[in-house]
Amino acid sequence: MKLSSLLFALLLLLAVTVFAAQSGGLPSDPTTRNAKIKWVNEPKPGALPDGVTHHTFKSQALSRDVGYCIYLPPGYGTAPAKRYPVIYNLHGAGGNELHSFTDVKALHDGIVSGRWPAMIVVLPNGGASTFYKDSADGKLPAETLIIRELIPHIDATYRTIATRAGRAIEGFSMGGRGATRLAIKYPELFCSLHNQAGNVLHLLDLYDPKKPSEYPNSYLGPDRARYVENDVYTLIKKNAAAIKSGLRITITCGTQDDGHLPTVRDFHAALLASGIDHTYLEVEGLAHEHDKLVTMYRTTWFDYHAESFRRAAK
Repeated sequence: MKLSSLLFALLLLLAVTVFAAQSGGLPSDPTTRNAKIKWVNEPKPGALPDGVTHHTFKSQALSRDVGYCIYLPPGYGTAPAKRYPVIYNLHGAGGNELHSFTDVKALHDGIVSGRWPAMIVVLPNGGASTFYKDSADGKLPAETLIIRELIPHIDATYRTIATRAGRAIEGFSMGGRGATRLAIKYPELFCSLHNQAGNVLHLLDLYDPKKPSEYPNSYLGPDRARYVENDVYTLIKKNAAAIKSGLRITITCGTQDDGHLPTVRDFHAALLASGIDHTYLEVEGLAHEHDKLVTMYRTTWFDYHAESFRRAAK
């Protein structure tokens, strides 16, 4: 093989590898990354933004402590009778509870300036590549961790508005994908969803019990029912009435985010086909860049959730 041909082949392999790592789409198998999950990650001194503290809660499903960060707005400690709406911000692949500080800083500044009302933000640790689903073998109960354990813990520990009207969910990349599935699966729990460049895969199309070593079959197992109950497109049709009754949805993705934009557009089209009103934004020239996205819309980034909370309160 000529040197130029070999170099081209190596560059092509590198491009494919980078695309797979950045896309958050269909990994070959997240087993290796999930095997290295650290469920409690202590922040370095001075790393946490104003209002953010690090804590743990006991997960019965995991039989261990799990870390989370929480942002409490100014005045929380001096207004003992006041309750606050909560945004659950889910991290991307390879992340943990020490994430999305760019978002929290923007929210804090907006609250201080009077643009947004006071809100709480919870930054969970959902595992490296769980995509916020429960694994078939029970070793990674990521959905249970968020829905059955963390949310009740937050409502019991902090002064939240512990109803659908006071709860939003969002995330970037894997976090957006997880937030979307959880909101569409449990629309009675949330009044607002923001999918930020999160793939919305046609999960049922990937079901193949003849390929038990390939993702997602390696994670969800051979039971087709698990794919049905986790396929967003099936859930949209099943839960359309509940979604329309009070879950507001916004979607944001860059036009250069080739690994995510196709299925984000599929999700947008599926909502339109089901008559579900929502807000959809493609950001011209943006790739898969979380901090750049938040910075671009820093002064309006939480307008949607704030409006969702305002409407739900009525």
